[in-house]
Amino acid sequence: MIQGQGLFAGVAGAYPRALYRSMGYTDADFQKPLIGIVNSWSEVDPGHFHLRTLAEWVKEGVREAGGTPAEFNTVAPCDGILQGAGMYASLPLRDVIAASVELMCLGNRFAGVVMLCSCDKIVPGMLMAAARLDLPTLFVTGGPMAPGRVTDPASGEPRSIILSDVKEAMGRYMAGRISEEQFYEIECQACGGPGACAFMGTANTMNAVVETLGLSLPLCATLPALDPQREELCRASGRRIVELVRQDVRAGRMLGQASLENAVRMCLALGGSTNAVLHLPAIAADCGAEITQDTFDRLGRETPLIARFAPASRLTVVDLHEAGGIPAALNILAPLLDTGVPTVSGQTLGEIAAAARVLRDDVLHPLQAPLAPEGGIAILYGSLAPQGAVVKQSAVSPAMLRHRGPARVFESEDEVRESLMARGIRPGDVLVIRNEGPAGGPGMRELSIPAAMLVGLGLGDSVAMITDGRYSGATRGPCIGHVCPEAYAGGPIGAVREGDLIEIDIPARRLELLVPAEEIARRLAARVVRPPAVTRGFLGLYSRLVQGANQGAVLKAPPAGPGPDGCSASETGAST
Repeated sequence: MIQGQGLFAGVAGAYPRALYRSMGYTDADFQKPLIGIVNSWSEVDPGHFHLRTLAEWVKEGVREAGGTPAEFNTVAPCDGILQGAGMYASLPLRDVIAASVELMCLGNRFAGVVMLCSCDKIVPGMLMAAARLDLPTLFVTGGPMAPGRVTDPASGEPRSIILSDVKEAMGRYMAGRISEEQFYEIECQACGGPGACAFMGTANTMNAVVETLGLSLPLCATLPALDPQREELCRASGRRIVELVRQDVRAGRMLGQASLENAVRMCLALGGSTNAVLHLPAIAADCGAEITQDTFDRLGRETPLIARFAPASRLTVVDLHEAGGIPAALNILAPLLDTGVPTVSGQTLGEIAAAARVLRDDVLHPLQAPLAPEGGIAILYGSLAPQGAVVKQSAVSPAMLRHRGPARVFESEDEVRESLMARGIRPGDVLVIRNEGPAGGPGMRELSIPAAMLVGLGLGDSVAMITDGRYSGATRGPCIGHVCPEAYAGGPIGAVREGDLIEIDIPARRLELLVPAEEIARRLAARVVRPPAVTRGFLGLYSRLVQGANQGAVLKAPPAGPGPDGCSASETGAST
């Protein structure tokens, strides 16, 4: 009788052994730990387009170390491609990815797992799955894409560009500030190959989070996607996961309160994406820790900004790698971190930090001379956002940190896009875009293109944008998102009328609708409740189960209530 391991053990293991034999596996494979290779390779997401090759290298490393690799795929959306109507699907897909990975790993009883991922919803979805599974787990993030190059119209010299330049070019082209030929050149050259977009958007923010959590090998987050060193990094990751299985080092060791707070600080110090305020609380909820939007604000007040990347500067994540990557940033931040937490490398975070050096002081700045005394993200409260709102303060010009202006009210992203196209926005306006929250959208669409169009139109330093939706890490300017409660849930953003004065004070953490409280209450009491935008399919289910942005937009089943025949869901056996 074959005495295999795990899934393949004993008489009961004959059934899966028989099936695996049909795919070319042999008796020798059944004696080794079965390693799940979770690949988000995709032909509809450039951040994941190269992961098929990376997976082969990882599998070779697994075999070298005496493991049996078995690969499966999950979906991988690209937020840049999903813009507009497709964006309804983006945030909900985070939870689909988490569930698909969790259930596939549970069903296949892998001894350990390697997660291959790069982009916005895939990395956090896989982190959520890793927290739920608590298996030996190692991440291989795919790295940033190379910047493109175009000819600068002013100097005639070549300059580097990235994807966020395309969004801002839309506004410049509409304003007549660049020609059609220049616009087309930017479109064609912005992306220099596969990988995560090279700015400090959600993809690279979450990749930095993974490495700070200790779930990937050092330098994985910033090593460019097509760098020749990627092959050995992948092979080393494959070898290391087998060692982690043999040592029984599980993901839970890297996913505690201290390591998650370290990740929050890294996000704040690098001017990371506001989407981290959704994802880190969701990951924490799956591993028994507590990270809230107020954690970001509390730690942000004592964590200086040590770097600023595109679109808030011309530096990219490739520059961060040249400066020493996440280990160099850890070296700077070490006095603020819990450096005793373990990592999948076998070193503590402090040991990785101590061995690192800052190689470019124009990229990473010391704690004693930071770019700003506070981190990149601030949480605002006030009569317009009683449960909070989020802004990337490191990407706001000093002139717009405080602003008061008249509201221009839009009921969706589509409405504000049309107004921008028609050049209907004036300096000083405060654009209020509502009904884009997690439940009301549904799906909490990202308004990064309207935000970038504002900059391209020359209004980025004079017009503010406020929404119960969200923004990209590629957003710059006074763009405030995650306003809670959302309009669909009866939040005050639903009471704003055209011309109402709104006051923004980011240093004081205030967001106020300058209308008497009694009048706000009267308007909300008289409002007509908007019917659900979607009632069928997964989005209909998502709209009913999703929590507010201030809770990470996690899914939570409602309490059991009476069914159609008077019985509770538990009594009838029904479930959601």
